[in-house]
Amino acid sequence: MPALRKILHVVGARPNFMKVAPIMAAIDALPADTNITQLLVHTGQHYSPEMSDLFFRDLGLPQPDINLDVGSGSHGKQTAKIIEAFEGVLEAHRPDAILVVGDVNSTIACALDAAKLGIRVIHVEAGLRSFDRSMPEEINRVLTDAISDLLFTTEESGDRNLAAEGVPASRIAMVGNVMIDTLLRHRAAALSRPTLHELIPGLDLQPGGYGVMTLHRPAAVDSMEVLGPLLGALLQIARDLPLVFPVHPRTRGNIERFGLLPQGAASGILLVEPQGYLDFLNLTANARVVLTDSGGIQEETTILGVPCLTLRENTERPATITHGTNRLVGVRPEAVLAAFHELDTQRTNIERRPPLWDGSAGQRIAAKVMEWL
Repeated sequence: MPALRKILHVVGARPNFMKVAPIMAAIDALPADTNITQLLVHTGQHYSPEMSDLFFRDLGLPQPDINLDVGSGSHGKQTAKIIEAFEGVLEAHRPDAILVVGDVNSTIACALDAAKLGIRVIHVEAGLRSFDRSMPEEINRVLTDAISDLLFTTEESGDRNLAAEGVPASRIAMVGNVMIDTLLRHRAAALSRPTLHELIPGLDLQPGGYGVMTLHRPAAVDSMEVLGPLLGALLQIARDLPLVFPVHPRTRGNIERFGLLPQGAASGILLVEPQGYLDFLNLTANARVVLTDSGGIQEETTILGVPCLTLRENTERPATITHGTNRLVGVRPEAVLAAFHELDTQRTNIERRPPLWDGSAGQRIAAKVMEWL
């Protein structure tokens, strides 16, 4: 039997949970004589414990073996707190490798700790690039890839970007998208939930009779000069199609600070609390359109066949445009309104999927990790 190998998985924010779940399940399903043990570390970067608990329950993830409870804070303070706390975890457990996902502060902080201690780093969702260094996530992506030993990509653009940055092909493997593994596994359960009937008391949402919007990125929500006109355009859309808006805490705070959306639900924009994974998946799958600045939602709508208007000037996920249902529209009100009104004549690529977005990315990662270790 091969020597025992230990992998330490890191999660910190909600998007991480959907990515780690199928990987841990696939490694658990390897033959017993593989002799790989797994530990799950939650940095506590996401500052809503009840929402984190809900995501763990929805996705069937084991409770974390270690919770660092770092909480919220500025990028610098939060990253520093994670680095300090995670270093002790690595020294205590001395794993053979750590596996980090995505592009949040926990990703780069924990990868940096491991690299400095000579512990190998696996990065899932490597190579994605918006080429916009004003995005904190872009900095996290570039730096994590630079210090990772094994890089798993979700789409062909990731391979090209890493090659252009000088990463040897031997360290790169295109495996598909673990987010889609999770979506396909849980879609039936999500669609059976009573989300549409219970979400807004007194309002019975009908499939195709509403849109979903999300906003959380600093470029969209931190400036009154951007957020005000953008919400004005979305209010115009809401006259024709009610928009359900699960509000990120950062966005809600800025809406209140800037005095926006005072009319609330009467405006046609229905503000609700952030949703658990299954309820949000149900909400998205039944929407006529999704308007978002989220990267992960671009991927999910591609598989669900729901038109997506991305309220950004760039995307690190170009496959959602070339193969999916996504359209990049920016934040200028006139562009957002034009894109919405063109929807009925712009429904192309709905039946297409990017290569390897088939629900088996977790198994491909597990097989490669087993071989690599």
